[in-house]
Amino acid sequence: MADFQSSTHRGKWIFTPHSLAEKYKASNRRAVQMLEKCGTTQVEVDPSGSLLYPTRKVDAGDQASKKLKPLSVEEEQSMRAFYEAKLQEVCSAFCFPHKIQATALQYFKRFYLQWSVMQHHPKEIMLTCVYASCKIEENHVSAEEIGKGIQQDHQIILKYEMAVLQSLEFDLIVYAPYRAIEGFVNDMEAFFQVRDDKVQKLKDVLKAATAETDKIMLTDAPPLSPWPGNLALAALRMANGIVGAVDFDRYLENIVSQPKSGHAISELTNVLNAIESLAKSYKFPSEKDMKHINRKLKSCLGHSSHDESKKREKKSKHKLHKSSNNTEMEQ
Repeated sequence: MADFQSSTHRGKWIFTPHSLAEKYKASNRRAVQMLEKCGTTQVEVDPSGSLLYPTRKVDAGDQASKKLKPLSVEEEQSMRAFYEAKLQEVCSAFCFPHKIQATALQYFKRFYLQWSVMQHHPKEIMLTCVYASCKIEENHVSAEEIGKGIQQDHQIILKYEMAVLQSLEFDLIVYAPYRAIEGFVNDMEAFFQVRDDKVQKLKDVLKAATAETDKIMLTDAPPLSPWPGNLALAALRMANGIVGAVDFDRYLENIVSQPKSGHAISELTNVLNAIESLAKSYKFPSEKDMKHINRKLKSCLGHSSHDESKKREKKSKHKLHKSSNNTEMEQ
C-alpha cells in the first residue's frame, strides 16, 4: 500500500458517488444513440483487437429496429452485478488467490465505465479480465486453460484482451484490501496483547473479514473508496461484530490517534458506515429479472434474430427426423 497515494488507481479511478453515476449514465446514453442510429449496439472486435463499430443505418420503415428497447441504467447495473458474481465463481473454481479476483473485478468495473454492456457482452469481458488479472498478478494461466475449465472458446478471451487493456488505459496496478486485512489483524493482536487462548478468535475474524470483503468488492465501494484500507477496516468491523473478538471502537480510536492519521474518529466511522451500508443494501438480481434483461440485451446486440433462426432450424430438423422415422415405421 506504500505507493497507493501516487498511483494511477488513486489518481484516475476513484470517484464521487455523483461522478460514478454520471459515468454509467453516459455509457448507457452512447449505446442508446448507437441503437437508434444503427439498429444494433454490438461493437465487434477483430482478431487484431481493433474495434469495429456498426454502420448500418436504420430505415424509416424498419419496424423491427423501432421495436428494439435498450437496457436502462438500472438493468445494466443488474447485468454487471450478475457477471461480477460469476467472475468470483470462476476465480473460486480455479482456486485463484483473492488478489487475482479483486484485480479482475476492478478491471471489469473500470471497463464498463467506458462501455455499455449493450456494446460488449459482459460474459466475454469477464473472462478476459480474469485472464489479464492472472498475468499482472504473476499467476499466469493460459487462455486455453481458462477456456477449457469453463467450457468456453479461449479465442474469445484473446480477442478481447487488447480492447480491455486499452479501456483500462493500461493502468493495470490495482490495490486490493486483502493484504491490509492481515496487517490490521496482526496490529490488533499486538495492540490488545492477545493471549494464546484468544488468538483463535482473531483468526476467526480474519476468515470472516475475508468473506465480508468478497461481498464489499461486488458493490460500488471499490471505485468510491479513496483508500483500500477503509474497505479492510469496514470488513473487519463487520466480521468482529459477528465473532466479538476485540473492542473494535477502541482500536479505531488508536488508529486515528496516530501522528500520520489525519482523520477524526467521526470521519472514519462515517466512511466505514457508508461502505457497510453499500454491502448490506447490495441486491443480486433475480432469475426472473435476468431472463428479461438478457432477452433485451440479445436483441440490442443483434443476436435474437440469429438465435431464433437457429431454433427454427433445429425444430425443422427435428420435425424432418420425426417424419422420416414415421415413414420408415409405416413401410
